[in-house]
Amino acid sequence: MDIKMNKEWSLDVLYKGFDDVKYQKDKEELARLTTEIKTFSETLSSGPLKEENLVKAVKYLERYHVLSYSLIAYTGLNQYANTSNSEITNQVNVIERKVSEASKSLAAIKKYIARVENLSEIFEKYPELKGYEFILSEISEDAKHLLDDDVEDAIAKLNISAGSAWNSMQSFLTSTLEVEYKGKIITLSEVRNLAHDKDPAVRKEAYEAELIAMEKIKDAVSFSLNNIKTQVNTITDLRGYSSPLQMTLTQSRMKKETLDALLQAIREYLPAFRKYLKHKAKVLGHESGLPWYDLLAPMGESSRKYTVEEARDYLIRHFSNFSQDEADMMKEAFDNAWIDFYPRKGKVGGAFCENIPFVKQSRILTNFTGNFGDIVTLAHELGHAYHGMMIQDHLPLNTDYSMPVAETASTFNEAIVMESAIKDADGMEKLALIEDQLQNVTQIIVDIYSRYLFESAVFEKSREGFLFADQLNEIMLDAQRKSYGDGLDPNFMHPYMWVVKSHYYSEDLSFYNFPYAFGGLFARGLYEKYKTEGEAFLPKYRALLKATTVMSVEDAAKQAEIDLEDPEFWRISLHSYEGLIEEFIKLS
Repeated sequence: MDIKMNKEWSLDVLYKGFDDVKYQKDKEELARLTTEIKTFSETLSSGPLKEENLVKAVKYLERYHVLSYSLIAYTGLNQYANTSNSEITNQVNVIERKVSEASKSLAAIKKYIARVENLSEIFEKYPELKGYEFILSEISEDAKHLLDDDVEDAIAKLNISAGSAWNSMQSFLTSTLEVEYKGKIITLSEVRNLAHDKDPAVRKEAYEAELIAMEKIKDAVSFSLNNIKTQVNTITDLRGYSSPLQMTLTQSRMKKETLDALLQAIREYLPAFRKYLKHKAKVLGHESGLPWYDLLAPMGESSRKYTVEEARDYLIRHFSNFSQDEADMMKEAFDNAWIDFYPRKGKVGGAFCENIPFVKQSRILTNFTGNFGDIVTLAHELGHAYHGMMIQDHLPLNTDYSMPVAETASTFNEAIVMESAIKDADGMEKLALIEDQLQNVTQIIVDIYSRYLFESAVFEKSREGFLFADQLNEIMLDAQRKSYGDGLDPNFMHPYMWVVKSHYYSEDLSFYNFPYAFGGLFARGLYEKYKTEGEAFLPKYRALLKATTVMSVEDAAKQAEIDLEDPEFWRISLHSYEGLIEEFIKLS
């Protein structure tokens, strides 16, 4: 494979550029379709219900979903790869405006669907609707929270210059922030990546440089956070939800009882993770818990660097032993430019995967530096792509899975890679791998719990007034104290975690934190079942992933014979890490 040809992803499967004839035609078609849907929706406002209108409505929703998502995905992916390009930003705004114009009509259609009382009879009469039994029932339930058509239209249009704009500002400020480090100017992503450096002085200096750099943007980003959370609180109230959390759980197709069971088990096992953190602190020479800048400090000897080709070969080899269909998908992803690998100025930090089911592909963004952790990240994101492959043959409206199950296949992949790597290693390399896994688990359990506490507090306190940067810092520190406890050095915490985490800055996706804990522990529980059942587990696993777009979280889990409302399932998952913690203490 020619690495130069695959350094950045190709989006040609969607469009070949903003001047592509297909892109221009699709924009025009979106405008025509929006007008057509508007005309159709106006015929639904009065008169008796007509079954044939339900069929027409579904066809319109299908066409609109595929067309609008093509344009949204293309412009959005371009922006994530280059936030400082003005042409891309302009196109993102154009598409957002076009999409917002249909909100009133789409709300009217969904309200019409909600008026249909005999859905079960209609499914029998119109077989083409049978595959939409779950989604139509969900639309009918969600329509109870829809507002007047004009209000829905106003919310969508105002959001472009409100929540969406505040989101873009946080993304722009953090991706273009200049950080002064050792006399040089580097990006925020680059300085944060130094948290993994072997040199303790580098880690500490990078941490200090990051905190200093945050001072430049903290006030501006605080306006982003305040206004987004205020907007969500307002819309939550208007729609009749008791809280943003209730709205999120409804969107997540998840019961509060499931979240309560998950959080109960997490709180019970926090002492085990604090034990790990305190031992790591002691090994690194700290007496008062682990300072933030050493949370991701590597231990053992695992300094080997991997090329992208080596990462590809490693993953394909290991996943061929698990499931050949996933290994084949991974090969396609590497060979056919699904992945944008390297960090650069203007590109967002972190990593993500965007499924594009109607072209049967995904796109993955990483900030690859060659560490083994980057291979784990690739496995994680390719897990999302595998999840996408499992649902790509669904009907167009059946391709969205909810937040909690979104991290299932990705974290399951991490378990496969790490368990295999640890098994094959010994000595200091084994220590390094175990420590790396405990780092990751601590992030999705302990740190994610702190993020959940932080966001809960911000939603509550923002109702009382504006939260200035210093107040947000204190809320974050309080959340970290409650979650990390004495495992973290109180003199070296991270008050600005609210600035750097993009998950807080979505106007339509709140609490994107507990899904990571859910996904991690759900996947771990699934992996334990796989180790027990072997190949007999794979059909259940695939069925579960496929069901995530057409069932509730709880019902999807039942495909693998799991009760998510029982804390015991979560305890079993968490208990499996206690052995790793003890082995880490022994080896170190």
